Amino acid sequence: MECLGCRIANGIEPNVKVVYENEFITCVLDIAPFNEGHLLILPKKHYWDLEEIDSETSYAIMDGAKRLSVVLKTLFEPDGISICQNGGKFNDLTHYHMHLIPRYEGDGFVWSEPLHPHGAENFLSHTQAKIIGVLKK
Repeated sequence: MECLGCRIANGIEPNVKVVYENEFITCVLDIAPFNEGHLLILPKKHYWDLEEIDSETSYAIMDGAKRLSVVLKTLFEPDGISICQNGGKFNDLTHYHMHLIPRYEGDGFVWSEPLHPHGAENFLSHTQAKIIGVLKK
C-alpha cells in the first residue's frame, strides 16, 4: 500500500496509537497534536475527499466523532472540540481524515480571516441562489 493514510487505517504503519476502530474506520492519536487528545479519524477504504465516501463509512466517521468527543470531554475537560477536515490540495495526507481537537480558551488555535479581502459577504443572496439552483438539479 503506497498511501500513508491507508497504511495507518489498516494497521500496517508501525507505532500508530490506535484508540478506536471498527470495520469502516480507525481513530488514532495525531503524531503532532495541537493539544493532548488530538485525534484523526480515517476510513479503512481509500478516499481523498468527503464527497467520495459511501454512506456507511460516512456514518461510521460521524458516529466515531460523536463517541470520541464524549471521551475527550470526559478525560480532558476542554472548553470545546474543534472538528475539521481539509480537502483537495489541502489534504496533506492524500487520504480523507477528520481531526478532533480538544480546545481551550487561549490555546492559540485560530480559524484565520482571509489574507486578502474578497467581498464574499456582499454576495450572500446571490451565493445562496446559486447553491440552491445546483441542489434542485
